[in-house]
Amino acid sequence: MNGKQKNRGLSPVLRGVLADFGGVYFVNGLVAFIFAASGPVAIILAVGTRGGLAPSDLSSWIFGAFFVNGLISIAFCWFYRQPLVFFWTIPGAVLVGPALGHLSYAEVIGAFIATGILMLALGLSGWVRRAMEAVPMPIVMGMVAGVFLRFGLDLVFAVRDDFWIAAPMVAAFVAIGASQRLARLVPPLIGALAVGIITIVVLGKFAAAPQAVALAHPNLYVPAFSWRAMVELVVPLAITVLVVQNGQGITVLRSAGHAAPVDAVAAACGAGSIVTAFVGAVSTCLTGPVNAIISSSGDRRRHYAAGIFVGLLAVAFGLFAPFFTRLMLATPKAFIAALAGLAMLRVLQTAFAVSFRDRFALGALVTFLVTVADIPIFSIGAPFWGLVFGYGASRLLERSDFPARG
Repeated sequence: MNGKQKNRGLSPVLRGVLADFGGVYFVNGLVAFIFAASGPVAIILAVGTRGGLAPSDLSSWIFGAFFVNGLISIAFCWFYRQPLVFFWTIPGAVLVGPALGHLSYAEVIGAFIATGILMLALGLSGWVRRAMEAVPMPIVMGMVAGVFLRFGLDLVFAVRDDFWIAAPMVAAFVAIGASQRLARLVPPLIGALAVGIITIVVLGKFAAAPQAVALAHPNLYVPAFSWRAMVELVVPLAITVLVVQNGQGITVLRSAGHAAPVDAVAAACGAGSIVTAFVGAVSTCLTGPVNAIISSSGDRRRHYAAGIFVGLLAVAFGLFAPFFTRLMLATPKAFIAALAGLAMLRVLQTAFAVSFRDRFALGALVTFLVTVADIPIFSIGAPFWGLVFGYGASRLLERSDFPARG
C-alpha cells in the first residue's frame, strides 16, 4: 500500500518534468551535449595520448567523466530545479598532461582523490567563497593561459602538418562564427566538427576497422599518494575547479536568473572527484559553457529539464565510452588537435583578457611565463610554481592592488 502511495506521489512529479521538457529545451540540451562530447573530449584524448595513456585508460576516463557526472547532474537538476550540469575541469585536464611526463598515473589519481577530499571539506564547511578569493583571478587566469597556450599552438601546427583536414575545420569555424544568425542555429565548434568528419570520410583518412558496440568496462585504479604529486596538482586542481570552472558556471547561472547553491555545488564536485578518480577521470566541476547553452533561452523555470536531458545523454555516452573512444582515436591527429584548439580559443582569449586587463597584471605575466617555460622545480610542475611566483611578484611589486580588491 505504501509503495502504491509513493508511486502515486511520484507520478505528478515525473509528469511535471515531462511537461517542462520539449521544444527549445530539447534543442538546447542536445546542442550543449554535442559541445561537451566534441571539443572537450578531444582535449582529454590529446592530453592522454601525449601523456602515454593506453586506449583503455582513456575509455575509462571518459566513462567516469560522463557517466558519474551525468548522474550527479540529473540529481542536482531534479532536486534544485535549476540547470546544474557537472562535467570535468578542462584546465585541470590540461594540467595533468605535463604531470604525466614525470608522475605515474597512480600518483596523478592519488592527487585527484586528495583534491576531491579538499573540495568536499570546503563545500561542507561553507568556506568555498573564501577559498575562491584566496588567489587573485588574474594570477589564476595567467596560469590557465599558460597551460592552454599549447592547444592554440597545436591548432596552428595541425593546419601546417595536415592542411586538408585542419584548414576546412578552421574555415567552417570562422564562417559560422562570422554570422550571428548562423551561429545561433549551429555553434561554430559543432560546425567545425561536422566539416572535419566529412573531410576525413571524403579523403579516406579514417583508420578504424568496423567494431561491435560494447558497453563500458571501466578500469579500477589503485591510487598512489606521493608528496610531489600532492604539491604539484592538488592546489592548482582545486583552484581551477572552485575558482575558474565553478566561478564561471555560477556567474553564467546568476546572469540567467538562477541562484546556484555554491557550497552544495563544491561538495558535489568533491564527492564526484573522489568517485571518478578511481576510474581515472580528472576532477568534477560545474560546467560553464553547457549551463550557458541550456539557460540561454526559454522559460527560466524550465531550464532544469534541459539539464536533466543533458545528464541522461551523458550517462548513455559514458556507457558506450569504449566505442566512442576508438572512434575518436581512429581519426587523424590533426582532427583532434584542430578540434581541441578551436574549443580552447575563446577560453584562451578570456584567460588573456582577465590576466592583463587591470590589476595584478605583472603577477599574471610572471605566472604565465613560468607556466609556459614548463620547468619543474623539486619535481613539482611549472603551473604550481607559476602561481607561487606570480602571487609573490604581486605581493612585492603590486601591493596597492590588494587593498583595492572588491
